[in-house]
Amino acid sequence: MRTHFDEQLEYLHIELIQMGALCEEAISAAAKAFLDDDATLLDRVFTTDSKIDQKERDIESLCLKLLLQQQPVAKDLRTVSSALRMISDMERIGDQASDIAEITQYTLQHPGKNKAHIRDMAIATIKMVTESVDSFVKKDLDLAHSVMAYDDVVDDLFSTIKDELIVLLSSGDDSEYCIDLLMIAKYLERIGDHATNIAEWVEFSLTGQHPKN
Repeated sequence: MRTHFDEQLEYLHIELIQMGALCEEAISAAAKAFLDDDATLLDRVFTTDSKIDQKERDIESLCLKLLLQQQPVAKDLRTVSSALRMISDMERIGDQASDIAEITQYTLQHPGKNKAHIRDMAIATIKMVTESVDSFVKKDLDLAHSVMAYDDVVDDLFSTIKDELIVLLSSGDDSEYCIDLLMIAKYLERIGDHATNIAEWVEFSLTGQHPKN
């Protein structure tokens, strides 16, 4: 019975890695579509978001089976319950990548304008998502802590972008475009927050303590 449970836990890890990879793909495609003014990538973002939604349902079903059909000890129970929380954050990451893609449909008429720091934000948030999932799979508490700390980098970039957009607005630049840029930056900032949440649930799964409690 225990061997079967361990096999199912390993399968859970594989499913989470795959869901994390889909999140990375969605963010990368959305960011590239925006940064390179490439409308051909938008459908890939929406399709990947649908795959993320399906993966959430699959993992949720697996977790519930593990809880109902097995008798997990406390540490296993934390692992499974943390996974349930994590997939909720990953599903929201997929949604926010789609939100960026939707806005990009309107920014295509402003090719190449004021995108440098958003590029940096996209790179930073992809790093956070990748490492937050890796920290769970590898049971690496130090990596989880580094993800939490790295959220400050994303927040600082968001503040920089806000300040730049205020200057652009005051100079009479296209207000709608500035708002679109701000919204894209805000969605990236939220993705960083969700990656931080994932890392915090990793800490809970490993230690039994959530950093916000």
